[in-house]
Amino acid sequence: MFSQHASVSKREGLPHEGAAAEVVRRSRYPTRLSMYTDAPDLEVSIEEFETFALDRLQVLRAIEDAQLRGRGEDDVRRRVSEALDKHLPMQSNRARAAARQVISQRRKDHVSHFILRLAFSRTEELRGWFLRQESALLRHRFREADTAERAELLAAAKLQARHLMPEARDAQLGSAASAFYGAQEAVYEVDFERVPDLVARAQVIVRDGHAFVAAGDVAALLVNEFREMLARSLAVCARALPQLGEDERLLPVLQSLTNQSARAEYQSTGAAGSMTADSVDSLAAMFPPCMQHLHGQLQRDHHLRHGSRMQLGLFLKGAGLRLPEALIYWRRAFTNMTDDQFQKGYAYNVRHNYGAEGRRADYTPYSCHRIITSNPPGPGDHHGCPFRHFAADRLRTALHSARLPENDVREISELARAGHCQVACTRHLEARLAQRRQQQPDKPMPDAGHVPSITSPNQYLDLLLTDGRGTRQKSERSADTSAILAGPKPQHPQLQSQSQSQSQPYSYA
Repeated sequence: MFSQHASVSKREGLPHEGAAAEVVRRSRYPTRLSMYTDAPDLEVSIEEFETFALDRLQVLRAIEDAQLRGRGEDDVRRRVSEALDKHLPMQSNRARAAARQVISQRRKDHVSHFILRLAFSRTEELRGWFLRQESALLRHRFREADTAERAELLAAAKLQARHLMPEARDAQLGSAASAFYGAQEAVYEVDFERVPDLVARAQVIVRDGHAFVAAGDVAALLVNEFREMLARSLAVCARALPQLGEDERLLPVLQSLTNQSARAEYQSTGAAGSMTADSVDSLAAMFPPCMQHLHGQLQRDHHLRHGSRMQLGLFLKGAGLRLPEALIYWRRAFTNMTDDQFQKGYAYNVRHNYGAEGRRADYTPYSCHRIITSNPPGPGDHHGCPFRHFAADRLRTALHSARLPENDVREISELARAGHCQVACTRHLEARLAQRRQQQPDKPMPDAGHVPSITSPNQYLDLLLTDGRGTRQKSERSADTSAILAGPKPQHPQLQSQSQSQSQPYSYA
């Protein structure tokens, strides 16, 4: 798909001045909007390869941040437009710009999409993140485009949608169309089986096997088609990716791109230091609400079901709890069973999470998106996201127990009620940092609104431990958290000796 050279050796031949719009139309990038169905057949330098990808990654991250923090649709559109203007601008065919500039912008957009498509095909988590952000980008661009550009994209997408202005619409559907769609609303005529959701919700008029979709709804049809196509392409890329294993230049760049996307797969900064079984309970006061809830239930019931153990166990792993200490911690927590019962029923699962059993996979902590959208808690379960799965009264009780001000409790509760779970969690962190700022007014901390949007429970912990900065110097960490990490001494003499022994790690094998 791409060739690597020190410089670009193949450029589109472009006349200097003249009918710029006509030159653009005859180029390989005739329009701003694209479904990215054809991979680029050109050569790019390593420098362009990385620069293009990083600029697009900035846009995708800005899209997610806008969706999490935006206050209303207009604010989200403004934030996304600003990011595009800064990192990935594209002018229309009507713009008074040189053809070379317009084509260069579209070339960058096209190439950068396929670079990130390759980079983000590595894991299911990365593919899901890329799908969401690219779909949101296409939706934004489609809504911002003019009528001609929308029609061209719909034709390129082969949706077989015919654009009807209000006059043509009324001539075909009669006067009832104005009452249903609005006097000035144009529609798109498509086969009705392409929009089953809109038909089921009675949001379209169906006539002779065709559904008439309002212009405001056709974006959903287009984006759904794009998502299906992109999901298939990402699966193909995932199967092809191992072939790049021997390339010492390309693969590190692709891995670096995904590592820089903290939204997709958060990499802990290690702010908690080297966590031990003795320090977990003391450090729990710094946990995000979902992990505080799991920790509290574990202390109360001395047991957690599988889904809850997975969520808490991988979080602790990401926070710095190593396998020998994890076995000690979980054995100590499960006080209502014998050593033999723990070894047979639970020790294997702990070792499996650390890649010491089974497929030897190195499992990563759950992201907020995974916790919110997959495996909802049932009766007797305690995993999940409090901002998504708690009843309103229960959430307010939990917020009050954290001693948050009443205005913060109201705002966070309203965000959760509206479905903005990660925004609510971010505001929860900001409220806790504000409390700390009042207690330590001379200590520099980020202002509210400058804390990164929370996308992982481990990110929440790192930010709270570092006063919202995310990282800190080693000396600062040891000074601030040494007391927490020291924790209480274990009561069981055998466990105590195992915990203190560096040469003989604790094991139930």
